[in-house]
Amino acid sequence: MTAADPSASTGAERPVLLFQGDSITDTGRRRGGAPNDPHSLGSGYAALAASALLSRAPDRGWQCYNRGVGGDTIGDLAARWDADCLALEPDVLSVLVGINDLWTADSGGAPAARYEERYRALLTRTRSARPGVTILIGEPFVLPGGSAVDETWPSALEPYRQAARRVADAHDATWIPYQSVFDAALRDAPGPYWAEDGIHPSPAGHHRMAQAWLEAFRELS
Repeated sequence: MTAADPSASTGAERPVLLFQGDSITDTGRRRGGAPNDPHSLGSGYAALAASALLSRAPDRGWQCYNRGVGGDTIGDLAARWDADCLALEPDVLSVLVGINDLWTADSGGAPAARYEERYRALLTRTRSARPGVTILIGEPFVLPGGSAVDETWPSALEPYRQAARRVADAHDATWIPYQSVFDAALRDAPGPYWAEDGIHPSPAGHHRMAQAWLEAFRELS
């Protein structure tokens, strides 16, 4: 299966771009709201990427939504997927999830194997409902030196990163290597500059994420 041309709508005249995930995607967005509403897009990478897309292609009529929810695990996404994804009929779907599955693996989250199983099931469900959808999968990431993480986090997150990559490959999704992006950013400034707590990006961190997202999206065009 090959991804659809992201510049072409798979059913609507105005193609729909949907960002999904946890607090990294949420970034204080206002719930609900019309597509392209600045308050509903939040203040992070999703808003920055959508703004760039809307600016460079005003003739396409992109309808951009952010439906990230702080604290979400892959199981939480699955529970709200009908209303917060499939009902919006996305032509392009961007997903970043995984850090909370690690963070809460002993409670509401999931170990890496279960995370992968649920992720695969979610995308299978999505492909069944939207066969032509273009999917982008963001790599879960962590930065060193943050106030909420310690030296064990990078190795603990590694199985989730590998699982997310396998899911992307299995579902012909475009991979966005956020961990590699931030590893490279460490040459310019220490971890807390990009994410004070090691997880939630600063404005500079969100900018790097948006650049990576747009680069991945351009490669699809």
